[in-house]
Amino acid sequence: MTEFRWTTAGESHGPGLTVIVEGIPSGLNIDEDYIERQMARRQKGYGSGGRMKIEKDRAELRGGVRHGVTLGSPIAMWIENRDFANWTDAMSPNPVSDDLDKKSHTRIVPGHADFPGALKYLHHDVRNVLERASARETAARVAAASVARRLLEEFGITIHARAISTGAEKSPDINPADVNWDDVEASEVRAADSDSDARFKAAIDASKADRTTIGGVMEVVAFGAPVGLGSHVGWDRKLDARIAQAMMSINAVKGVEIGSGFANTARPGREVQDVIVPDPSDPRRFRQESNHAGGIEGGMSNGNPIVTHVAIKPIATMTRPLPSVDINTGEVIEAAYNRSDICQVARACPVAEGMLALVLAHAVLEKFGGDSLAEMKRNYDGYIQSHQEFGRPGGQVS
Repeated sequence: MTEFRWTTAGESHGPGLTVIVEGIPSGLNIDEDYIERQMARRQKGYGSGGRMKIEKDRAELRGGVRHGVTLGSPIAMWIENRDFANWTDAMSPNPVSDDLDKKSHTRIVPGHADFPGALKYLHHDVRNVLERASARETAARVAAASVARRLLEEFGITIHARAISTGAEKSPDINPADVNWDDVEASEVRAADSDSDARFKAAIDASKADRTTIGGVMEVVAFGAPVGLGSHVGWDRKLDARIAQAMMSINAVKGVEIGSGFANTARPGREVQDVIVPDPSDPRRFRQESNHAGGIEGGMSNGNPIVTHVAIKPIATMTRPLPSVDINTGEVIEAAYNRSDICQVARACPVAEGMLALVLAHAVLEKFGGDSLAEMKRNYDGYIQSHQEFGRPGGQVS
């Protein structure tokens, strides 16, 4: 079995984005229409910028899949950037003459990757930084994650995300199991209730009128994950640590918590720990009476829904630019303006779902891995059976 790994390549206004996914077993049904449906969700959202009026994302499968079924070899995908038609000279991979408009940038945008990237890579044109740092790259992540999501579905694992705040506006606390996820999908701001929907939109409208941007917090939940994904035995195998890294890798994300992590710090221990009781009806033969831990204890999934909260800051590019500098001359000028969203919370939800899917798929492949999906399912069934035997008279696993 090949170790699970994935990578993307490409720039925001370049010809397109390339995706490679390795380690998916043979025998998994996947097709371009399934991937496109997931990618289309990333393109929706109240407060989106003009780029989404140009692009219609679709990943073309170019390797690793035959007749809609994975082969066990690396999966290759290609996503065309339609906007490249307007940037053929500026973003050409080949040398171009000096008299062509190269659309170079020297004005730094505070809060973007421009400044550290230009100094790190010695770029005098910060477009060399912002093109790859752009959130356009998340289209490729969602394509990769679509394969991971499809694998997880075979093991009864589903993933959803919603906005729980936009700016200072917060939605009521709702148990993820009680959320109507169809309502979330229908909401342009991915709110779970009509009142939050209206308040989130009003906050975005106010930010647009003020010529600034606005952030928020997402709740990302995985249902159906079995107990025992990840491990306590090594720092780099802890599932919550891997989830946190994945979420922090999303553009503009600045905070992650598992379960009610931050709120737990203000509560006494007796109100924080999830009490365990016997329950013969549960596949684990036990259950927790609460889920403050967010489905992960000691770096391992415990069988409860995995709940993650992800804080995403306002986008750096604004229609009323901040004061800044020219990277080459040091002149004090206005920051550059590049077309962007007013609020990216709703559009980031499918990206966060995707990152959770990629982490969980990796963990599932580690735990139950095989060269074929059939082999994985046999491994999974045997593992679940061991829990059903565990705790019966004699305390032995058959």
